[in-house]
Amino acid sequence: MNERAVLRVKGRVLVGPDDVRDELWVVDGRVSYDRPAAARDVRTVEGWALPGLVDAHCHVGLGAHGPVDAGTAEKQALADRDAGTLLIRDAGSPSDTRWVDDRDDLPKIIRAGRHIARTRRYLRGYAHEIEPDDLVAYVGREARRGDGWVKLVGDWIDREAGDLAACWPRGAVEAAIAQAHRLGARVTAHCFAESSLRDLVEAGIDCVEHATGLTEDLIPLFASRGVAIVPTLVNIATFPKLAESGEARFPVWSAHMRDLYDRRYDTVRDAYDAGIPVYVGTDAGGSLPHGLVADEVAELVKAGIPPLRALAATTWDARAWLGRPGLDEGAPADLVVYAEDPRADVRALAAPLRVVLNGTITA
Repeated sequence: MNERAVLRVKGRVLVGPDDVRDELWVVDGRVSYDRPAAARDVRTVEGWALPGLVDAHCHVGLGAHGPVDAGTAEKQALADRDAGTLLIRDAGSPSDTRWVDDRDDLPKIIRAGRHIARTRRYLRGYAHEIEPDDLVAYVGREARRGDGWVKLVGDWIDREAGDLAACWPRGAVEAAIAQAHRLGARVTAHCFAESSLRDLVEAGIDCVEHATGLTEDLIPLFASRGVAIVPTLVNIATFPKLAESGEARFPVWSAHMRDLYDRRYDTVRDAYDAGIPVYVGTDAGGSLPHGLVADEVAELVKAGIPPLRALAATTWDARAWLGRPGLDEGAPADLVVYAEDPRADVRALAAPLRVVLNGTITA
């Protein structure tokens, strides 16, 4: 056996919430729990190690006005990486970011293709804007283009009504979700309001983004169908400012947005208490900067989710949900090391000691 340079991670390796080991070895970029028989240049990192964090709602390649150039997208991905986010579910982007897959120093991305929205019912420059008769065809296109996910815009402001309203008729979403499932893709949807949720869940949707419109009567439906939510609380914090900006033209919408904001923590806690899977997502890449994963975990705790479960929502549980390994034997060595135990205080996530991606210390 030839001698190889290896990395030793020593201290407390949090393989799972109840699986804590004393050390981990990185050999040829992969995780091992067996000390190499022959090794040279062993570098040791000490601390509390977690699987690379997951941001399950992020937009690499997207800016406030639509797609951004590759240089800007690279800076976005690097900001996420340096914050410890090593796996991203890109929940809709008009940019082609496949070039990221060729970079060992950038986070791994699971893409949902481009947003699919109703005509003039979403942010300009973000989505395919279509009518219901075309929904199945566009879902099929994005299912083939993505990495096992498709993203719909389930509701948005209806300017004639002056408030949030569902974008799609029930029959259209039923056919579209069925098409995605036939092609092996899961479907998620942007939803702020209450009005679109029942149709989407009963049509078989797999996940709902934001989900601020969850109400007492809808929560059991989500729980019984196993529909996950990604609350993006750091994004929901912008609702009061949005409401203020639209007060003059759309007072009903503004009041609705404030109400959704005011009950955001109760909504997330009630969903968690009912058994709805909750995952961490920041919604970075539109109006929000990248690298906010620690802030979102802290927001989940503030909402009333136990710290260990909030931690799982960006590590072990999130990776299992997305079908990606954690710190398993032979898995790519994607991990983050902290000076303090993040189980004791999730605020430790804001200060990574070392970031290891594909077995290389990158930050």
